[in-house]
Amino acid sequence: MKLADIKNTTFLDAGQIGYQAAQLFAHIGGYNVILWDPDSEKLAKGIEAISNDLQRFQVDKGKITQDAKDEIMGRITGTIDFTAAVKEADFVSECCAEDLELKQDLFKKLDEFAPAGAILATNPICLDIAAIAAATTRPERVIGFHFFEPTAIMKLIEVIAGPNTSDEAVETALALAEKLGKEPVICRGFSYGHIANRAYFGMVQTAIQMVWERVASPADIDKSLKLGYNLPMGPLAVGDYAGFWGIFAKAEKDAMREAGPVAGHLHPLLRSMVAAGYPGGSGEKGIYAFYDEVLNK
Repeated sequence: MKLADIKNTTFLDAGQIGYQAAQLFAHIGGYNVILWDPDSEKLAKGIEAISNDLQRFQVDKGKITQDAKDEIMGRITGTIDFTAAVKEADFVSECCAEDLELKQDLFKKLDEFAPAGAILATNPICLDIAAIAAATTRPERVIGFHFFEPTAIMKLIEVIAGPNTSDEAVETALALAEKLGKEPVICRGFSYGHIANRAYFGMVQTAIQMVWERVASPADIDKSLKLGYNLPMGPLAVGDYAGFWGIFAKAEKDAMREAGPVAGHLHPLLRSMVAAGYPGGSGEKGIYAFYDEVLNK
């Protein structure tokens, strides 16, 4: 599959990453897009979020016309029917939760229903591409295509090649990322967290430990890192925004298997936070609120 062969794209999961990626492909890439989710209410919210984002950040700011927005939305279709979603796809991107078994189950279904020549992409935060590709009979067509949030703004896409990923799939993924206005990097071989997250999460974990030790507040830790290292956002604010804490908790089993029982073990602060209802993410409280409402009392 070459870049010029890609016409129809599908995104599996209508959550934040899924609908943002679908919007990017329809808006910047000009592709036909199907957004799939088994939850019809979640799917409707994802489609609505795309429309609202285009209106707020594009039409209202004079970047595109209302007619252009209507054309973009006309290229996006939502469905709860998995077979219909993937049967004509040239590029499929799985954007579900960071759960290896869940991803493997989806790739088994992709192997059965997606066209033989389709590129099967996964958007893993940390997980091994080889383990996901092993669920298919075509690992040479499986590749990591890792978006960063907010997808419309962040320039990076990690293209992650598994041991069996073909050179053609890598080259197509790199060209696709560039067409979308992104700056791709290649990660070869297994690195838990790939490139950016492996390096960044080390800082996040240290910042979590500092909150646990009451060295400083989350706000002051973030302020120090922003001003001292010219970061646009502190790692704890990013974690609250992106929902790192809930993601880390759900992924603990996979993390311990891949990174070892020490490095993969969930920090006790995060375990307490998530259990108490502070996972971070859209509409949820995170480490800032937990510090103010629990730790600092």
